[in-house]
Order: sequence, then C-alpha cells, then structure tokens
Amino acid sequence: DVSKVFNTVYSTPHPDKNKSPGAEDMFIKITKSYEILSNEERRANYDRFGQMDENQNFARAPQGFRHYQDSFYFDESFFHFPRTSRDFTDSKHHLHYNQYISEVLPDSFKRPYLIKITSEWCFTCVHIEPVWKDTVLELEPLGVGIGVVDIGYERQLANHLGAHRTPSILGLINGKVTFFHYAVVREHLRQFVESLLPQKLVEKVTDNSYLGFLNSWHEENKPRVLMFDVASNIPFLYKLTAFAYKDYVQFGYVDMGLTETSKVVQRFSINTYAPTMLLFKESTDKPADVMQARGMKKQIIDEFVSNNRFLLVPRLVNQKLFDELCPVKQFHRRRKYCVLLVTGEGEQFVSVNEAFFDFASSNTKEVLRFAYVYQRQQQPLCDTLLKKEDTTPPQVILLERRSATGRVLYRTVTGGWNGSDDDKHRLHEQLEILQRDPSHLTHDAMLPELNNEFASMFLIHWINTAYDYLAQFYFDLLYSNWREMMPVLSLIFSALFILFGTVIIQAFSDAGEDKPAKQKATDPPKTAESSPGQESTSSRPPKKNFVEVTELTDITYMSNLVRLKPGHINVVLILTDASKQVLLRKFAKEVYSFSGSQTLHYSFLNVDKHSQWMDSLMESAPDARPSDCLDEEEDFTSNKSDYTGHVLALNGHKKYFCIFRPVFTGEEAECSRWSDEDAATAGPSKATRSRSSSRQKATTLEIHHKLDRLSLWMERLMEGTLPRHYVPAWPGLDTITPQK
Repeated sequence: DVSKVFNTVYSTPHPDKNKSPGAEDMFIKITKSYEILSNEERRANYDRFGQMDENQNFARAPQGFRHYQDSFYFDESFFHFPRTSRDFTDSKHHLHYNQYISEVLPDSFKRPYLIKITSEWCFTCVHIEPVWKDTVLELEPLGVGIGVVDIGYERQLANHLGAHRTPSILGLINGKVTFFHYAVVREHLRQFVESLLPQKLVEKVTDNSYLGFLNSWHEENKPRVLMFDVASNIPFLYKLTAFAYKDYVQFGYVDMGLTETSKVVQRFSINTYAPTMLLFKESTDKPADVMQARGMKKQIIDEFVSNNRFLLVPRLVNQKLFDELCPVKQFHRRRKYCVLLVTGEGEQFVSVNEAFFDFASSNTKEVLRFAYVYQRQQQPLCDTLLKKEDTTPPQVILLERRSATGRVLYRTVTGGWNGSDDDKHRLHEQLEILQRDPSHLTHDAMLPELNNEFASMFLIHWINTAYDYLAQFYFDLLYSNWREMMPVLSLIFSALFILFGTVIIQAFSDAGEDKPAKQKATDPPKTAESSPGQESTSSRPPKKNFVEVTELTDITYMSNLVRLKPGHINVVLILTDASKQVLLRKFAKEVYSFSGSQTLHYSFLNVDKHSQWMDSLMESAPDARPSDCLDEEEDFTSNKSDYTGHVLALNGHKKYFCIFRPVFTGEEAECSRWSDEDAATAGPSKATRSRSSSRQKATTLEIHHKLDRLSLWMERLMEGTLPRHYVPAWPGLDTITPQK
C-alpha cells in the first residue's frame, strides 16, 4: 500500500539515531520502496518484472545511467530544478494528437499558434523556460494560441509536426508549420509570430486612398474598418484581429502621426489622444459603428467586429456566407427569415437595388436578414426559386431554411420589385404576416450549393502552393534541418540520377544504330525543308530540321519497296509534275513530327512518269478501290482516276498497304473526307452515304488542302489501327514505265 510506505518512511528514524540491529538495512529497503512507488515509470516496471536489482535490464532505462540510479539517492531539491513549477505552468497548454487534429489545426486558420517541443531531463528546456513564460504572458492575451508538446509522451504528434529534437519552437498558421531558428529571446519570438501573418492583412490608408478603400465595399462584399492610432507600425493586436476576421471584414490603418493623414482625421473628427476604430458598411459618409478607448483589449475589439461582420444587405457569394446569414431553424423563438432580392448587375438594376437597401435600413429587426444575389452568378439557385411561378428578376423572395441539406420554405412577393412605394408597402405587409404566421411560406424546395464567386483560379492557387513549398525548402536547407530534408533530397537526387542515366543510354543507343544507306549518284534524293517547331507525336524526336524524301524510280523501286527490311514501311506520296512543289512542301510539313522513327521511309511517285502503277495496285487489291463513290451502274474502268495527293504506306515484306485519300473541303466535304482512318471507325452504310458525291468535283480542289489531315492519318498508322489491303505481289515499275 502506497500510504503505508509513505507513513513508514516518515516514521522510521535515521540509522544514525536508531542503533537497533538491522536498522540500516531496513532504512535502505524503505527508501528503495519509496523511490519505486513515487516514480510511475519505475513502479510500472516493478509491476511487470517484479523485484528490481542492479543487474536487471529494462527496455526504457538508459544503459549509461542504470548503475548511478541504483547507487545514489539524493533529493532533487538540492539541485534546485524548477521541474514542478514548469510542469504546472505548461499543464493547461499541453497538446495531445487528437486535440491537435480536431481543435488546434482548424483554429490555426483564425489565429497563429506558438508551440514548444520539450521533454523530461531536457536541461536546455530549463534555460529557455523564463523567456518562454514571459512570451506566453505577453502573446496569449493578444489572441495567439499557445501549445506545449512533450516529446516523451506525444511522440506521434511530434513526428507529425516534424520535430525530432528538444527544445524546438515552431509556429502554426493556416495549417502550415514553420520552425523558429533564432536565439530564444522574447522580442525574437514576438517578431517570429508576427512574420507568420500574411503581409497585406491591414492596408495603410492616407488622404489620397481612404475614399477608394471605403468605396470598395461593393466589389469585396465586406464592411470596412478604419483603425486610427499614432504608432508608425501597425499594432500587433490589430493584425491578429484582421487575421481572425479576414473572411468578413477588410481592415485599414491610419497613422495619425503623419501629415499625409490629416485630412482623413479631420474628415471624421478623430480624437488624436486615443485609438479609434470606425466601421463602415454601405454608407461611406457616416460610420455604422464607432469605438474609442485608450487601452484596446482583445475582447472589446472582437465584440465590436463580430457584431458588425456583415453588411446591411450583403450579397450571397458562397455557401458559407449563406449558412451564417440565414441559419437553419432550430427553435421557434430563434427563427431567422431571409429576405432575398434576385437581381442583375446591369445599369437598369441600380435604382432597384438602392431602393431595396433603403427598405432594409429601415427594417432592422433581428428576425429578418436581408440579402441579394446576382442571377448570372448564382444561376442554379435562382432557377430553383423562380421556376414554379415562372418569374424574372428583379424579384423579392421570403425564405426560411429548414435543414442543412438545402431544404427551404419560401414565398415570392407578388408584383415583383421595382423599388416603388407600392412595392415597399406590399413587402412590409408580407413581412408582418410572416412574423405572425410562419405558414405564410407555401412553397418547398431543395436549394443547390451556392457557387463561390471569390474562389481563386486554379493556376493562382497552384502558384501560391508551390511558393510555400519552395520557401519551406529554402528555410530547411538554410538552417540544416537535415533529418527533415533527407526524404526530399533523396527524391531529387533519384530523379536526377534516372534522368542522367536515360540521357546516357539514349546517347549510346543512337551511336550504335545503323547508318543510313548511301545515296546513289545517279538519282540524288529529294529533300523538303520543314519547320522544326512542330510538336512531335512520335516516340523519338526528329534529328534533322528537314525530311528526306526519295523519288520512287526504276532504280530505287526494288530497294525502297520490294526488298524493304521487315518491319519497315515506306510512305509514298503520289503527285504530278504540276503539283510536285506544293505537295512535297505540304507533305514534309505533315510528316515531319514522325521523321524521327527509324522504321519509316518517305518517297514520292510521279504518275506522269508511271501512270499505270496505281491502277495496277488497285486491281491487285479490290477492297481498296473507292468504287462506292461512283454510281452503281457506272463502269469504274471507264474513267481515268486522279490519284494526285494520295499517300500509301507500303510494307514491302508483308505485301500490304494503307491508303490516304486527299481531304476535300467546301462543297465536296462529304465524299472526299474519306480515307482508311474513317473507314475504320464507321460502318458501310455511312461510307456509302459519304461517297455519294461525284468524283468529277475533285478537280476544283486547291492542291495544298489535299494533305490537311495527313498528320492524323500518320498517327493512326503508328498506332496500327488503319485497314490493311494485301496484294499477292507488287506490280513491277519498270514494265509499266512508258518508253520515251
């Protein structure tokens, strides 16, 4: 029993005074028992392992201190460790993991937190304790959150915060953790917390800018607070207040000690001997509320701003504002009716809106909340409220929220709203009836969630997030927080190693590739320049700024087609002498992004020299013949086909080809925009309809438009999704070439 041991310790005399046999041994045993029972950790070890002796090893006992703990017995008060008082001071600020996640982290979006990481037997923590205590006494009344984490008991929370050593001090704001790296001085800690706040929370206002500051309430949909003081720097209390209410109120600061602010001070008759706060709503000539006191306290400022955080008639710009302005009904005595004006943003709605503001200013009952909404900005909400009676803005709607999911009871005021005296009288009568009889709201609806009109663009949000990460990376690197930086550095070096290895492998693979065959002197290859700026869609980028196109003649026919390597394809352009220059230039531009492939070769065939080769190829593959572009009774062989602008992908080894037919624009769109890529994705009925136009219209085409869709066809070729037309053998080019 613990109480019996304690009583025995205090009732047993010291061996120097008790000369009885065995008194010294008994005193040692009692002292050991007292030490075990007074220490929770040693008491737990005793319950788990039994009798403690000098040779016993515990997992939690440090190896280097075990013999000293068992051999020396001393009173901690002899060393004057202020451990008890320190623990008592920090006890109300101790943080636990669940408390941090559920309370502190969400609250950091309203106020900054200063958190100390400490542990038992941390002698450095004892040295900074007086500075920490003074800092807490100064900052906590201003609204700064304070937290203490014992790394021995809250290892999970310490790891979550990234703190691995004691003592450590860190700041928390908007869910982001920032470490303190300077000397632990009260002024440094204060400056550190102040640096956590956003830079433009409070705008400095002068004689030239105060009118613009007050008149911007309409764009930002927020009241304005002007703080007058004689300090050159904005007081820290004002900044904390501005951060706490940044979503509701815009703050400005006037330094009354400057000559540039004398006009605004005289304009509002400010007493220069005491700090003053003016709160403006829709009217910029007269403040809606005033507060003046020599000693501004946080509680007084919070109450002043909280009671005026909404405009007299605010615009519903997001769901959060709608939830706070028109809360869900809870009790009969706490009913809140929302008087909503559905209006527009044009000039014709200005007088209508101002009349609604005047009516709201004369009806300031707590049970009524006035607001307006732009139909263009909140189209789903307005459609839901106006669809039953099929009315158009401007309209006044009385509603009461019944559930957080969006269910409301509402009623549209008959006659619309034009701002006339009759409209005001009619609305006043409807409100009187509603306050006497809640069943006056006859319609029921489920409202959609409101659009956030002030949501930042994705790009801006991404840039801000990237900036925060880069800034954190810089500070961690600057102050050598290597344990936290190791995962990031490891990731960076791994990415660089993979990138460098890929470049080396690519360089060696390019060096080992087969060199292209030598060009024959009798027929030099034709080249067509192309812009290297085209976007590459192939797996290997082009190595040259031009495309090498070889003419298909009697000499090159065997090597470029019949004896082509397995897996290689020759892309052949069909042209004439008249269209040669135009088509070659267009062809090079279309296929340039695919010229990096080692399995594709490019050639052209002049049908003026080899007029019968295409006909022989089509006769060998009847399924490739575009016979359904002609009338069923028309003989295909009786008409001479024009193959100018056709492109063939010839696989010489497997004896098949894919065909691209020119793109026809204008009146010939349906018949002519048909090639193998379209045939692969459409049925035969669609193909027949699309080929119903006359082939004779093809001559009216501009030549440079014939290859407009060739790049898309090349993509399908690389994917392997084009139809393949097989031939029993390639027709011989030499036997068809006419003799001259």
